[in-house]
Amino acid sequence: MSDTILTEHFDGWMQITLNRPDRLNAFNDEMHVALSAALAEAEKPAVRALLLTGAGRGFCAGQDLEGRDPRKMSGPPDLGHTLSTLYNPLVQRLRSLAKPVVCAVNGVAAGAGANIVFSCDIV
Repeated sequence: MSDTILTEHFDGWMQITLNRPDRLNAFNDEMHVALSAALAEAEKPAVRALLLTGAGRGFCAGQDLEGRDPRKMSGPPDLGHTLSTLYNPLVQRLRSLAKPVVCAVNGVAAGAGANIVFSCDIV
């Protein structure tokens, strides 16, 4: 698994930490893939609750726009595609977990990061 997401298992619960503190935990494609894998672990019956937090001084500043810079692409970025294939499924997945999802917000939660917070049961 990528080091952009850290997981820890405890007795009956799991912690997922967004781990790009140098970018205020802003999402890039690698982080989306790693979080999806971590959520697959959290969906297992042995995990009865999930704690989601961020490393460093912020929870999540949203999408890392460096990877969506039109100057580095052959055309404009398709942000609608990013929403429909990455963020909307993530929010739906968090909402549909059959266990409590607690979000420990430790600083900025902006843009898509705020939507992730809003999809949790307890903040």
